[in-house]
Formats: sequence, C-alpha cells, structure tokens
Amino acid sequence: MIKAQEALNMARNLGTQAADYATNFVEEHGVALKRTQSAARFQGARVVITGAGSGLGKAVARLIVAEGGRVALWGQHKTNIQEVADELNEQYGTASHPVAFPFRVDVSQAPAVNRTAQKTIDALGGVNVVINNAGIISGRLFRELDDRSIRQTFAVNSMALFWVTKAFLNELEKHRRAHIVNVASIAGYVSVARQTDYSASKCAAVGFTNALRAELKSEHSSVKTLLVCPYYIDTGMFSGVDAGLLRRAMRMLSTEKVADAIVDAVANGKERLFVPKVGELGTLLAALPVSLADRLLDVMHANDAMAHFVGKGETKPAE
Repeated sequence: MIKAQEALNMARNLGTQAADYATNFVEEHGVALKRTQSAARFQGARVVITGAGSGLGKAVARLIVAEGGRVALWGQHKTNIQEVADELNEQYGTASHPVAFPFRVDVSQAPAVNRTAQKTIDALGGVNVVINNAGIISGRLFRELDDRSIRQTFAVNSMALFWVTKAFLNELEKHRRAHIVNVASIAGYVSVARQTDYSASKCAAVGFTNALRAELKSEHSSVKTLLVCPYYIDTGMFSGVDAGLLRRAMRMLSTEKVADAIVDAVANGKERLFVPKVGELGTLLAALPVSLADRLLDVMHANDAMAHFVGKGETKPAE
C-alpha cells in the first residue's frame, strides 16, 4: 500500500503520462487510494446530466453530489431516474434540501427539451453545468440498418446536443463560470466496421463541440466546453465487444474510472479529455495515409471488435 502510494506521488511529479501509468498499476493490483482533491469542488454547482438513469450518467451524478453539487437527472425512463434520485437524496440530501431532481424527457425532441429546461432551472435555482451524456448504438452493418435506427442514432447522439445546449446556453452565461460537457467517443476520430451510424454521429459531436468552443471564445463567453472521448465502457452498452489486440493496450474501461475522469476534468477546466489518455493517438491515426491507417486497424483486428456485439439488447438512450 505504501509503495504504491509513493509510486503514484513520484509519477505525478514526472508528468501526466507517468501518473497514468502509476494509477493503472495501483488499480490493477487492487490498491485503494484516497482522492487527493478537495471533497467539495462542486459546492454550489447546479448540474444537468442527460442519460442519468444508469451507467456513466448515474456515476457522474453520484460523484458531483458527493462533492457538494445538486443535479437534475434527465432520462427517458421515469423509474430509473426516480430510483437514482431517491438513492442520492437519501444518502446526501434532506427532506428540506434535496440534491437530486428527476426529469423524464426525450432529449431528441426539441420542444420537450425546452419545456423541461425551464422546469429544471426553476427546481435547481439555476444551472451552471450541462453534461450531454445520453447516447445509443446499434452495432449493425450498414446494409442492415433501417432508416428509423439511423435517424434515432443521430437524434440522440448528435441533434440532442444542439437542443440541450440551446435550451441552457442563456442560463449558463449568467454565471461567472459555467461548463458544457459533451460525451463523444474515440469513434469520433477512428471509425471501424459496424459503427457507420454511431461513428458518424460521434464525429458530429466532436465537430459541434470544437466549433462551439471557437464561437464562445470569440465572444469572450464565460462558458467553457469539454469534449470527452472515451474508449469502450463497461456500462453494458458495449456488451459483446472484443477489442482484439487492442486489449493489450486498452482494456474496456470501468464506468467509475470514466466518471471520475470527467468530474476531475470539469473541476480543472479542461477542454478535451481522452479516456484512457493513450486514446489521443487516435487523432494521429486519423491523420495517417488511408492505406497505412487501414493496415494498422487490420493488424489490431479493430474491425472485428463489433462482430459479436450484443449491447443492451435494443437501441435506446443509455441510462
């Protein structure tokens, strides 16, 4: 325990990459480490999280509430978000001061988003962080995709970012410090077989976030953006995925690890986050000549990763 802690401390002094190595070492050997950050970094924060009924959204909500924030849990399934809200309020809130508020909403529908946004602002007394986390994946070959599935994937993974961001932007700009967090994917940079709709929708999320960041900066806005590009996460959304040779370099990520990285990135004002950090090499792969990039993906069997994809059994927003 002591040696692992010392290794982590030394690695932090040597830089981020060494720190990541030490952290992975500690996690792989089952050593529990305490967070070194303040336990109340989100004191006073009022946060909207889409896809908050389970998985990554739920994990992020728990971390934010544990550090002093209040959250609006957006999701399509009333039972899921109500259970999460009850759990968080029981542990961190009181009858007179709840910390979690559930809102049933389909983020792909702009009118519903606008109505729920105002209710959310009223319930929280304002909003200064928006986390666009809801996402879906079909995992089918292009020739097998029906029109409805394609539209639904873009509606949730891409268009919802526009509707939710537009609904809250004016409110966010009332605050001295505010954040828009868009959970995209490494697939927004590196595309593989059986992800034509998913990858394209995540490319849109990457482009939207980058352009929005440029606009906000040019306007000297107080709102910052954070683009999150994770690898496969063990929420169940990617059940059945086999990363081939990539498993040696990048294991399927735990939901808690990704949630922790997102919360840290928001607290530290980061603007782009790859999880794991080595995933940033995907931007270099995308810049290589096509023949070389394709050869590397073939060697790593990356295009076979989705061959046995199961997912959650149906195409719906991840909650």
